Amino acid sequence: MRKRSKAREYVLQMLYQADITHNKWEEVLENFSLGEERHDFSGEMKEFSSQLFEGVVLNIEEIDRKISRYAANWQLERMAFVDRNIMRLGCFELLFRQDIPPKVAINEAVELAKKYSGQEAGKFVNAILDQVKIEKEK
Repeated sequence: MRKRSKAREYVLQMLYQADITHNKWEEVLENFSLGEERHDFSGEMKEFSSQLFEGVVLNIEEIDRKISRYAANWQLERMAFVDRNIMRLGCFELLFRQDIPPKVAINEAVELAKKYSGQEAGKFVNAILDQVKIEKEK
């Protein structure tokens, strides 16, 4: 698995933990960094993961508004925790990371949804993020 893809998995885990526990994001990041089973969580991967995680957390209100806008008939708080956080990560990459091509951000999010949620979740995530991308490009 590529380093950035693995880093996104780590970010998803951190976002999920923060969403479930309501712990401060600084605590979640610190606790995640201390995990013994993640020997590869250092250097470039840790830097990229930290940037994504902090970026989502610091922009979560705007990100959630965008997702809610395009999730017709779905309330954000009623979405599955995993799906919601995958979309948050993908939306952050689309809106705030100029160094990540939109196609890559969407594809990575869809792959996370397929792996951690299911085929239908992949379609749902793709549809929402594609609308965010279209709006940004206008």
